[in-house]
Amino acid sequence: MLKHKQNILILMADQMTPFALSAYGHHVTKTPNMDALAARGVVFDSAYCASPLCAPSRFSFLSGKLPSAIGAYDNAAEFPSQTLTFAHYLRAEGYRTILSGKMHFCGPDQLHGFEERLTTDIYPADFGWTPNWDDFETRPSWYHNMSSVIDAGPCVRTNQLDFDDEVTYTTRQKLFDIARERQAGKDERPFCVVASLTHPHDPYAIPQKYWDMYRDEDIQMPAYRDTLEAADPHSKRLRYVCETDKTPPTDQQIRNARHAYYGAISYVDAQFGAILEALDQAGLAGDTIVIVTSDHGEMLGERGLWYKMTFFEGGCRVPLIVHAPGQFEAAHVSASVSHLDLLPTLVELGCGQPRPAWPDTLDGWSLVPHLRGEPQAHDEAIGEYLAEGAIAPVVMLRRGDFKFIHTPSDPDQLFNVTADPLERTNLAALPEHAARVAAFREEIAARWDLDALREEVVQSQRRRQFHFEATTQGVIESWDWQPSVDASQRYMRNHIDLDTLEAMARFPAVTR
Repeated sequence: MLKHKQNILILMADQMTPFALSAYGHHVTKTPNMDALAARGVVFDSAYCASPLCAPSRFSFLSGKLPSAIGAYDNAAEFPSQTLTFAHYLRAEGYRTILSGKMHFCGPDQLHGFEERLTTDIYPADFGWTPNWDDFETRPSWYHNMSSVIDAGPCVRTNQLDFDDEVTYTTRQKLFDIARERQAGKDERPFCVVASLTHPHDPYAIPQKYWDMYRDEDIQMPAYRDTLEAADPHSKRLRYVCETDKTPPTDQQIRNARHAYYGAISYVDAQFGAILEALDQAGLAGDTIVIVTSDHGEMLGERGLWYKMTFFEGGCRVPLIVHAPGQFEAAHVSASVSHLDLLPTLVELGCGQPRPAWPDTLDGWSLVPHLRGEPQAHDEAIGEYLAEGAIAPVVMLRRGDFKFIHTPSDPDQLFNVTADPLERTNLAALPEHAARVAAFREEIAARWDLDALREEVVQSQRRRQFHFEATTQGVIESWDWQPSVDASQRYMRNHIDLDTLEAMARFPAVTR
């Protein structure tokens, strides 16, 4: 039996590839706080997001459902209010659910089961970033280009630093508030706190302190930089959307971007460390499960690709570390798992046992058997990509040693990821793999109607484009989350006796 009603703290980064973390074998980046959690926790060596793009990945991470099941097609897709998230399930079990930072919610519901939201989001909540598969040739002006790479280097401040500093501050403050409230007997519920940073997402700009943690000569260059002619069709479209070949970076600019990215990872680690310090100082660490992950990966120039949007390992693999004090032995899990698995895992960890019945279907399985080291635990990850750079749904199946990528518009891709981790050899057309390819294609046909899904995506894009054009005429009502703070209840106020007020705020309490 698992411990009952433990607190849960989820530390989430944005666009942080496991291939640049020392816990996953990288020998350059400096991440002492994540390393310490990994040394004491369970590290999933083959974890995947459900979609290599911010909003679809996060919506699947929260709901345990594939993007197509909830209409989470792209970064301007509404997350339907009726979709159940782990925040709903945990809240129903008596948890206090709190979100600080980025979750990229689009639409009028900006809570999705969270009782409290401490910051606004760094991205807009409207439909303005809707892709257009009807007109792929017209590149969206609001999307990534190569300026993040070309202009990479040290900085003093950015939007992202402003945002993440606020996320760290509010999360630390909330942990201290929780401790003080428990001390006063006001609210003793277990909590699930999600602290979600936007680093190390591009642009690749980081303060000198973190830049100087790395020497230029220690920054590795991409292992392979495919020519445009040698790239697969989807990669060619991504290179067009991101203007990779229109404005190619120099070798030094590539090195600068990777240098700043490593610095940003150390910044993320420092923020996680500050939050973990507050957890410990508040006396909550011994009864709190800590989970570290990211919404998706980062290609960092490998194969000539940057950012995400691809099912190559750099784009879709994510770090996943689970530290549950006194519950599981430190271990590495080699089986492939997914963000889709986190909802049933969190519910089982939080409640101490599997939920006997679910009010909705899920696309994932609990990771508790993996955490226990049980040999029959599942080994599968499934993904979809339905956004910029695609012209039809792209789906991925990872099982055992093999990954299969399929889209109706392009040739199939099959990789033995174990034997060929850089995915240099596409096995899909080889006769000795014909039976495996046929089995994967048969499974895809049973799981998806890709022609119908494409039509659903296009119709959704058309509606949202019209919606945005209409609702940006005249008076505009924003869906962006506005944090609410009652200043009359903060700091020194004269409606409470001074000694009482000071005693309430002091932690730990003074005993006489």
